[in-house]
Amino acid sequence: MTEEITDNKNKDLIPVSVSIETIRAKIYTIRGRQVMLDSDLAEIYGYETKNFNRQVTNNAVKFEGEDFMFKLTDDEWENLRCKNFTSSWGGSRYVPRVFTESGIYMLMTVLKGDLAVRQSRALVRAFKEMKDLIEDHPLLLEKDELLRLSMQVNNNSQAISRIENTIANDMATKEDLYEVIKSFSTSEKTKEYLIYDGQTFEADVAYADIYSKAKKKVYIVDNYIGPKTLMMLKSIPAKVDVIIFSDNIRNMLRLSEYTSFHMEYPTINVSFQKTGGKFHDRYIILDYKCRTEKIYHCGASSKDAGNRITSISKADNNKLYYQMINDLLLQPVLTLK
Repeated sequence: MTEEITDNKNKDLIPVSVSIETIRAKIYTIRGRQVMLDSDLAEIYGYETKNFNRQVTNNAVKFEGEDFMFKLTDDEWENLRCKNFTSSWGGSRYVPRVFTESGIYMLMTVLKGDLAVRQSRALVRAFKEMKDLIEDHPLLLEKDELLRLSMQVNNNSQAISRIENTIANDMATKEDLYEVIKSFSTSEKTKEYLIYDGQTFEADVAYADIYSKAKKKVYIVDNYIGPKTLMMLKSIPAKVDVIIFSDNIRNMLRLSEYTSFHMEYPTINVSFQKTGGKFHDRYIILDYKCRTEKIYHCGASSKDAGNRITSISKADNNKLYYQMINDLLLQPVLTLK
């Protein structure tokens, strides 16, 4: 059983105004995930933190798994406080819960009432404004900041899409929030599509599905890599090693961008090797010479997948590619600049 959260009855608490500045100031990176504290979300919605958490506990089944919500350890909380709060900060000494982007959108599905919908609307607007800022004024941002926000927006887009589908199946009770999220989801004009497994997918969803199937290792062959190449790797399971084979033509991926990615996602182990100038096509190889081996031919680089009509197809005869892969594994290390 789950219980829907109703408007907060404590009239002394006033929900904060939501803006890009508000959200960015309340986002932290913990365990390689971008998260927000329960106390900050409670403040946004005008709740006392204990009442907010009581309602979340009543809907615990909707937040199972660290990809939605998790509780900090004592060490994580102490480290976060030392880095982000002054010594005079007077907050509660309890160890908080934190919510990922997916968890925040799942939270929206159990919020109810005019205030909740109003604040949810403001949150979705702020996330959309972040995306528009990147698309319309990319030169206003430092490259490190651009990469961080790009990864944040990618998570938001996927989360909104999932929540749309969830709410659509429960229109009788969630119709108001469904309309809110539908109104502010990424427009058809800006979505990036490709053909994968005989169907049309959004580009990031297709790559996420492929990478999530890896059990031991991922090889990516692509001479034209960029920050988005890294961004697409977020769905790779822990302890899976990644080698990107590339000559990094035009130096579109820089060391500073990789460093930022590694700081955001320290559990994703990525190394680089050259291709030897022999490759035009792009490939993704999962679990080479393992039982779960899969090889995909990609019609475009992941850094710009979906910008033009492109396809990803699974190879029927993997052994045809073995010599090519063996030669790649002998190539020297690629050094990013």
